[in-house]
Amino acid sequence: MYNKNKTLKEKSNKILTIILLTISTMIGEIMYGYSTNSMGLLADGYHMGSHAFSLTITYLTYLIVIKFKNSNYFPYGTNKIETLGAYTSALLLGLSGFAVIIESYKRLSNPIQIKFDEAILISLLGLLINTTCIIIMENPFKKKTKNIKDFNFLAAYYHILADILTSIFAIAGLYLGKFYNLTYIDSVIGLLGGILILKWSINLLCNTVKILIDMEYKPKQ
Repeated sequence: MYNKNKTLKEKSNKILTIILLTISTMIGEIMYGYSTNSMGLLADGYHMGSHAFSLTITYLTYLIVIKFKNSNYFPYGTNKIETLGAYTSALLLGLSGFAVIIESYKRLSNPIQIKFDEAILISLLGLLINTTCIIIMENPFKKKTKNIKDFNFLAAYYHILADILTSIFAIAGLYLGKFYNLTYIDSVIGLLGGILILKWSINLLCNTVKILIDMEYKPKQ
């Protein structure tokens, strides 16, 4: 028998585990970035921090839904609380995409010296951590339902996918830059990654807004 509270509790526990992994990685990258004067490490550390903040919104949303599931304050259910959390997370995902695009454009216009070996090592570490996080999470596309979708969980999933994507793109760009002296590829790949992240954000925003404003298309008779 389906137990929504149990399912939400399981999801919230997974999100909490991922938040702790993300924050640990973020602290390590920022500390190491300051100690080595590496802007690349600092940038990636603060990027991880933005995703940790978004995942925290997802986690708190689940706690609120579990607490007020049978409350008289929400006679029509708590589904829109989850959707609102997903909407907020989607906005932050979009801002992250914009930040990646802007930073990539700046570096394309004004190339900087990249510490390839250090950057590759940290990118590989980030990829390992994020791959672990995605394994912990349940794939939201695995079980599809006609009427019920947990956009809150989907938003968190997109944030982790965005981190994995940027890590893979960064590693590819860094190797091309190191061995073929194509330093501009790193910025080009960053632009492509930022555009894809924006696309995910827009799709999620469209789906959540439709729910929040009770939008449903009905042809005129």
